[in-house]
Amino acid sequence: MNYTLVTFVVLYLLGTLAIGVWAGTRIHNTTDFAIAGRRLPLIMVVTTTFATWFGAETVMGIPARFVQGGLNAIVEDPFGAGTCLIIVGLFFAAKLYKQNLLTIGDFYRQRYGRGIEVFCSVAIIMSYLGWVAAQITALGLVFSVLTDGAMSETTGMIVGTLAVLVYVVIGGFLAVAWTDFIQMIVLVVGLAIIAVFSADLAGGSDKVLAMASSKELWKFLPEPTLTDMAFFVAAGLTMMLGSIPQQDVFQRVMSAKDADTARKGAVIGGASYILFAFVPMFIVASAVVVMGDSALELAKNDYQRVLPTFVLTKMPLIMQILFFGALLSAIKSTSSATLLAPSTSFVENILKNLRPRMSDKEQLFAMRVTIVTFTALVLAYAIAMKGTSIYELVSAAYQVTLVGAFVPLVMGLYWKRATTQGAIFSVAAGVAVWVLFFPQVGGEELSKAFPGQLAGLLAAFVGMIAGSLAPQVLRNRHEGVHHVAGMPAR
Repeated sequence: MNYTLVTFVVLYLLGTLAIGVWAGTRIHNTTDFAIAGRRLPLIMVVTTTFATWFGAETVMGIPARFVQGGLNAIVEDPFGAGTCLIIVGLFFAAKLYKQNLLTIGDFYRQRYGRGIEVFCSVAIIMSYLGWVAAQITALGLVFSVLTDGAMSETTGMIVGTLAVLVYVVIGGFLAVAWTDFIQMIVLVVGLAIIAVFSADLAGGSDKVLAMASSKELWKFLPEPTLTDMAFFVAAGLTMMLGSIPQQDVFQRVMSAKDADTARKGAVIGGASYILFAFVPMFIVASAVVVMGDSALELAKNDYQRVLPTFVLTKMPLIMQILFFGALLSAIKSTSSATLLAPSTSFVENILKNLRPRMSDKEQLFAMRVTIVTFTALVLAYAIAMKGTSIYELVSAAYQVTLVGAFVPLVMGLYWKRATTQGAIFSVAAGVAVWVLFFPQVGGEELSKAFPGQLAGLLAAFVGMIAGSLAPQVLRNRHEGVHHVAGMPAR
């Protein structure tokens, strides 16, 4: 075990805890706790939206999938995820900001009523299980690697989760925003330096790029068959659209000081994420050049260890400190907000429906209790799912919001004729069709013939349009019959 490296990591964790305690002194109400009082400047909105996706899978999952399958294997993330933030900035941020909402669930209540609010909030909360579990899994892996196996992955999960939980419970989103700001500086500088050092180890960046070209890793589009194209599009849309009705995305954008800052911050953050995600991909590609077939074998069997192994075996101590500082920054920045987001949604959109007369102080206390409870549940889920890849945990998380929550949001903002009945039809059709494509329900052949999340999304649009227009069509037909008969329409 490298005690110097472990000491630096411990000091880094203590530093983030200190920020959380400081932020806690500035929390006075639920708005401060949930969206940092809506007063963050552009630079902090950019760093916190960038940090939305730059987590465990960006550093360890995406690069390993890239060296195995090329750009085509990572259309979901970073391309879909980064484009999500750009779309939010261009089409959603300003409209939602002006409504002065605390959670994304508040929009569903104001537009469609409490029934849709509760269902969509439950769907959003459930989608965080896989996302947060992926970050907790990565924390366990990092601590296990750091201690050379002296700390088990399960123990590492518990220790890492507690380190994040403390400052989130105390400081809320204000603590998240400040730690994101610092952690993203550490991440960008650290990974950039490591990328330069990795290129030097590989004999130059030209050799790394040549290796990628020789293995056709730049290939992006799938084979031109209907099935392959459908699954390719579905993979991209899962995070591109399914992540839009998410509380963590919403709270990061809504924490801006004004609507223009919210819009710009999301667009810049999303574009920056897509571009900088290539840095860890370049580092892993360098590892393949340096380590040869052993890196590819590791990527195939235990890909989450490729980068840590490369850094620990081929780089000096200073690079190891930079790497693990950057890696922990990525994981903590993502996991902190994704612990806060579902807890905020639960209190605001579910608990308040059961206890409508809660004071602001009671809501703040309930949010903190809910964070602790949700964290315990996700930690148990992550331990139970140990062995599942980080990338798979993340990519499966957003299908339910894609088929159940996206269409009511976009149509509610951009289509004046969208009704509560249309939203009910949309949710019912989207979820039902999606479930039908499960192998356990519709069979293996159906699930392999067409992507279930894309079928569910199309059904959700049909349900919204049919449900919203059908009553109007029937009323117009009724009025037409009375008009022909010379009778006044009722």
